[in-house]
Amino acid sequence: MSDESKELSQLRSKIDGIDQQIQLLINERAECAQRVAEVKQSAAGEKDVQYYRPEREAQVLRSVMARNEGPLPDEDMAKLFREIMSCCLALEKPMNVAFLGPAGTYTHAAALKHFGHFVNVQSLSAIDEVFREVESGHANYGVVPVENSTEGMVNHTLDSFIHSSLYIAGEVKLRIHHHLLAQNIIELKSIKRVYSHQQSLAQCRKWLDSNCPQVERVAVSSNAEAARLAMDEEGAVAIAGDMAADLYKLEKLAQNVEDEPDNTTRFLIIGSKVVPASGQDKTSILVSVKNKPGALYHVLEPFHKNNVSLTRLETRPSSSGTWAYVFFIDFEGHFDDAIVQDVIAEISPDAVEIKHLGSYPVGVL
Repeated sequence: MSDESKELSQLRSKIDGIDQQIQLLINERAECAQRVAEVKQSAAGEKDVQYYRPEREAQVLRSVMARNEGPLPDEDMAKLFREIMSCCLALEKPMNVAFLGPAGTYTHAAALKHFGHFVNVQSLSAIDEVFREVESGHANYGVVPVENSTEGMVNHTLDSFIHSSLYIAGEVKLRIHHHLLAQNIIELKSIKRVYSHQQSLAQCRKWLDSNCPQVERVAVSSNAEAARLAMDEEGAVAIAGDMAADLYKLEKLAQNVEDEPDNTTRFLIIGSKVVPASGQDKTSILVSVKNKPGALYHVLEPFHKNNVSLTRLETRPSSSGTWAYVFFIDFEGHFDDAIVQDVIAEISPDAVEIKHLGSYPVGVL
């Protein structure tokens, strides 16, 4: 046996031994998860048990990344632990997660990124349907898009919170890479029609103008639907992501055709429970104000005074009257923090309503 073969044999034997240890430890962790479920169920009696704890999972993933010494990157290590945690949680009780579908959309990918692949996912055709599914208890959580770095806010999601009793339980950010997909490899000049969601068409406008100026652009309900149409139509292509390409077995004519290389979409996790503090949190509130001069100033001034950092401010028309508005505000900190309570108290005299939409861990992955 050569020196190279001998060294490879020794390394492979070492890897086999490490794999065995990893397998034993994963199963030991799974047994602990089962024991946790038993303790929770015993303490709860007839009450419903909350097995999934968003704040606890965020703390675990942060710890994984903090103690990681490489050579695996921090985020890749966290992704591995996310799947282990997802699998262990499924042993306690499988979760049902509703998302804005159909299957193969970026929202589907965001749901799996946040919860792992060991949850039961349910595709729904509209954002308000996702809200209703969680409100009814048929789904434990829902995943909906809320903003894109290029195209801005998803107003339908914001408006759904106005009358909903649900809380935001988490956030996940997804880098959006659009690809030009077709059933077979064809030249760009042979393309007759391109299907995609209207936002994706907007996000790829410059690329399409430069490379496919002659092609008809057809907006459809989702990128996954665009991929399905392209799969069955000669000369048609879709703009969609990797998940849709794999699901519908399409070829990539061009990759990363988005105009902005850092194109990112933020998604919200919605649930029925308030999430305790995790140590690194964000809060979202809805503030309805009286229609008078300086209304916005009086809402924002307490944040500046108390040194609370705003991360997002959006304005939407109020359903209560013409030219009345509600403000959607995201800021750093948890709703139960003393300084946040001071801010809320100072806003209250100028507000018709302050609605706590949720405090939740800042996205880890």
